[in-house]
Amino acid sequence: MSAASKRAPLAGSERRPLKGAKPYGRLNPTEMIRVTVVLRPRRPEEERALVNDLGSKRPRDRSYLTRSEFEAKFGSSKEELQKVRDFAKKNSLQVVEASSAKRSVVLSGTVAGVGKAFGVALAQYRHPSRGVYRGRTGPVYLSPELVPIVSAVLGLDNRRQASAHIRFRPMVSAGVSYTPPQVAGFYDFPSGLDGSNQTIGIIELGGGYSMKDIQTYCAGLGIALPSVTSVSVDGATNSPTGDANGADGEVLLDIEVVGTIASKAKIVVYFAPNTDAGFVDAVNAAVHDSLGTPGAISISWGDAESEWTTQGIQSLDQALQDAATMGFTVLVASGDDGSSDGVNDGLAHVDFPASSQYAVGCGGTHISVKSGGITSQVVWDDLPSGGATGGGVSDVFALPSWQTGVGVPPSANPGSKVGRGVPDVSADADPETGYRIMVDGQQIAVGGTSAVAPLWSGLLTLISQSTGKPVGYVNPILYASISRTGFSDIVKGTNGAYEAGPGWDACTGWGSPVGARLLSALSS
Repeated sequence: MSAASKRAPLAGSERRPLKGAKPYGRLNPTEMIRVTVVLRPRRPEEERALVNDLGSKRPRDRSYLTRSEFEAKFGSSKEELQKVRDFAKKNSLQVVEASSAKRSVVLSGTVAGVGKAFGVALAQYRHPSRGVYRGRTGPVYLSPELVPIVSAVLGLDNRRQASAHIRFRPMVSAGVSYTPPQVAGFYDFPSGLDGSNQTIGIIELGGGYSMKDIQTYCAGLGIALPSVTSVSVDGATNSPTGDANGADGEVLLDIEVVGTIASKAKIVVYFAPNTDAGFVDAVNAAVHDSLGTPGAISISWGDAESEWTTQGIQSLDQALQDAATMGFTVLVASGDDGSSDGVNDGLAHVDFPASSQYAVGCGGTHISVKSGGITSQVVWDDLPSGGATGGGVSDVFALPSWQTGVGVPPSANPGSKVGRGVPDVSADADPETGYRIMVDGQQIAVGGTSAVAPLWSGLLTLISQSTGKPVGYVNPILYASISRTGFSDIVKGTNGAYEAGPGWDACTGWGSPVGARLLSALSS
């Protein structure tokens, strides 16, 4: 029996072409590509128990693992990494990076060589809206020595995995816009804090920024220029496109929101390819990077759970769980297409990674302001012509223990499953009451739940500065009765399949922040 015939399909790795995609030309078999081999977690039950224990304690009573402690306790063994190195050598692949802490090995090789090594036929496709991509059909196949240790092989398919959850509005259109410090004032963010000695990581899957834009923007607000560093992941770099209404808008929105709310924090922007491998590698880079201490990680990208492979979801969810053990708080936009999350199949969908129980899902509202204060708040819902906050019930993740009894409804889909409810929190996201930012030399107004994730990241960074300890894995605490005093409940509106109401709901979570009260709750 040949070695190839002994290969086993990797559960959860199945791929199919995007709906509407058609074969397009021919891949160059000698083109060099990268894949990320994700190794199975060590002591998974022990790590989950550690995270659950952290979630049951007040922030001031927690003791997080250091990066070195995490690697020693939960990282991959030398023997496991060597098995992948041996596999690479046998298949004429190069090892780009092997990380015990990240539990992953990045390999490179030709299209033909990588395809043969993992038993897949790679082909080129063209999709009407997502463009040309490299894809495959069916599962990935593992050789016998990898079967016991590998949980995912990512990057063989390089289709665009996620969308930026940002909505643009021309300054000349109707509506109003506010600077991030103004919005922070509306939500009573704690005063006298600037993010000193804190770190905020930002994940970006495209576009770039110019420090000139940030300098001009901050100078106009009378705010000192923040420290901003870019980090390249899997070959992606800070690459401004010059299109203010594209990915550059997402990047500058994220930086300018956190940079003007927590101006003394160290901001580290991780640029990665917009693929499943790129997304996972970017989060792992942020978690295991020595550039800063554990703090907030802001993610404004995602896609419906149904658009991910099982192995992709599991790998990113694991990275987010790892982040929780080391004291990170991960804030993720919940999407801008209402309860459908942009999937046109007549069903309700939630966005991932916002649906991970290790992420704080961030939904959106529309606010009315008078005399410098909010007079009313409703669910952001401008469908069908505009956007609407994402939210609903997960088809993938079970109901977390800390969401029991808060009123997560049965899914609107057939079967009425009760799973993880999304979002957890919310804030202003309607572009008609949006954020005024500077992008590619232009001042524009934007909205989307993309603005909510960095806004909340800024708030929790200020709280961490005040308490002297990372807020960390905050989800269980947000669902404790004492923390609910830190929210304004949103009780009106719908995102399609779900409606707002008293208490937690699948449109706005607990509602928008009352910053000073939330600080008091998390400090007690």
